[in-house]
Amino acid sequence: MASKADRFYYENFKEAADYCCKAADYLVECLTTYRPDRIKDMLGKMHEIEHAADQKKHEMSAALAKAFVTPIDREDLAELSQNIDEVCDVIEEILQRFYVNQIQSATRDGILFAKKIAGCCRLMKDMLSELENFKKPEKLHSMIVELNHAEEECDAIYLESALRVRDLNTDVLEIVAWREIYHCMESCADACEHVADSVETIVMKNT
Repeated sequence: MASKADRFYYENFKEAADYCCKAADYLVECLTTYRPDRIKDMLGKMHEIEHAADQKKHEMSAALAKAFVTPIDREDLAELSQNIDEVCDVIEEILQRFYVNQIQSATRDGILFAKKIAGCCRLMKDMLSELENFKKPEKLHSMIVELNHAEEECDAIYLESALRVRDLNTDVLEIVAWREIYHCMESCADACEHVADSVETIVMKNT
């Protein structure tokens, strides 16, 4: 069981991951009921979530700057915090690309991809909820593997979606726009995997 002082770090990671889940779930909601005339409202709400996630990263940085002793190397804690924050940043970027590219309707592949990203975020949060038990890493190992598998599934969706968009559209700008969006979605899955990589590094260095 983590001490009261150490618990801050683990709670911060879980809270930051929760914002990632909220952002991903909201992305699914936006795409499922997509209305281009509401895109600015969507961006505003998404930015509120992303800003709250940023606050968790700032809280972590401030705590690390003052801490004399940390339960895990401070560099590893800082890297993990940054990687979690990157997930929320990229989710916001996905929605921003809908606005910049003036997307008029969401594709079935886009909605599917968003749901897979939301699944990756939930796996990431579950994994981070287990982080305080890193000295007994059996469960953590299985969670890391599960998240890696989910990222591989997203890679496959990306390839098929990027290929299929050419068959579903004749407008070159529309094809390019959707391929950018799918690439951004794939980057989001990668960001979740980077969180798993950071956790794996922590486990390897401390067991």
